[in-house]
Amino acid sequence: MNIYDISKKAGVSIATVSRVMNGSASVSEKTRQKILDIMAENDYTPNAFARGLGLKTMKTIGFLCADSSDQFFSRAVYYLERALRSNGYDAILSCTGMELDTRKKYLKMLLAKKVDAVILVGSSFIEDNYEKNQYIFDAAAEVPVIILNGYLDAPNVYCVLCDDTGIVQQAATVFLEQGRKDILFLYRSDSYSGKRKLAGFKKAYARLGISLDPRQILLFNGSISEVKQKLLELSENGLSFDTVITSDDDLAIGALKYAKEKKLAVPSEFSVLGYNNSQLSICCEPELSTIDNQLEFCCSHAVTALMGVLDGKDAPGKTVLSARIIQRGTTEVF
Repeated sequence: MNIYDISKKAGVSIATVSRVMNGSASVSEKTRQKILDIMAENDYTPNAFARGLGLKTMKTIGFLCADSSDQFFSRAVYYLERALRSNGYDAILSCTGMELDTRKKYLKMLLAKKVDAVILVGSSFIEDNYEKNQYIFDAAAEVPVIILNGYLDAPNVYCVLCDDTGIVQQAATVFLEQGRKDILFLYRSDSYSGKRKLAGFKKAYARLGISLDPRQILLFNGSISEVKQKLLELSENGLSFDTVITSDDDLAIGALKYAKEKKLAVPSEFSVLGYNNSQLSICCEPELSTIDNQLEFCCSHAVTALMGVLDGKDAPGKTVLSARIIQRGTTEVF
C-alpha cells in the first residue's frame, strides 16, 4: 500500500492525500476522514503522515549526489542545504558514484531513515531505460522526489532544470553567424543534461543549414591536461577547429591550455566557451567566457517548490529556468 493506492481507493488526487498527510486545512472534513479511515484500515503510516497527526517529523531531506568533489555538484549541495536550513530542515548526503545498484542501495537507506523527501542532485540519475528508473518511482510513492537538472515524468516527482538546449543553441548560433563554422563541441557525459546541450549544438547548425562533421562532436571525460592532449591529437590528425564549446568549465580550461600550446591568439584566432560559471572561469588568463546556468536560483526554486509540496500545495512536475552567457576574455562580443 502506498500513496497511489490510497488516492485510488479514496477517489481523490495524490495531492489531496498529501494535504491530509501534511495537516493542510484546505481539505474538507469528510474527505479528510475518508482518507484517514483508508489509511487506518490498511495500517498505512509513512513518516510524512506524522505531520498530519501533529507528531514529530525528522525535518530532514535526503540528498543523492554522484560525486561531491565535482564543482557543480558541490555548489548545488551547498545552495540546497543552505536553503533547506533557512526553512528549518537538515540534510543527509549520500555520494553514490555512477553505479545503478549503489544508487538504489543509498536511496533505500535514506528512505529507511524516514527522510521527508529526497533530492537527486544532477541529471546523471536519469536513465534512458525506463525500467532502470523504477527505484525513483518507488521512492516517489513514499515521499516527494525533487530532481535538479534532470527530468522524469512521474507522480510526486518534481524537476527543476536549466534550458541547456536553448542556451547552447544560442551560443553556437552566434559563433556560426560570426563566421566560425569549425566549432568543436566537447562534452563529458551522455547524461540527460549532456544530451540536451548536444541537441542545442546540433540545432544551431540545422537551423542555419550548415553541415556538421561528426568529428566536431567529442564525448570525452578527461582531466584538464588530458583534454589539452586530446585536442592536440585531434589537430595533428587533421581536424580543423577555431572554437570550442564545452559542457563544463574544466573542459574549457583544457581547451585554453591547448590554445596556449599551439600559440593561438585568444579570442581572435581561437575562442572558448565554458559552462557552469564556476570559480575556474575567473582563475585563468584571459578569464573564461561561460554559460551561467543560474545554479543558485535553480536550487532556491527547487527548495521553495519542495516546501510547498510538503505543505500540501500543488507544484509543477517540470520547471525550466533560463541560462545566460557571461562574456569574458575567451570570446568576441556576443
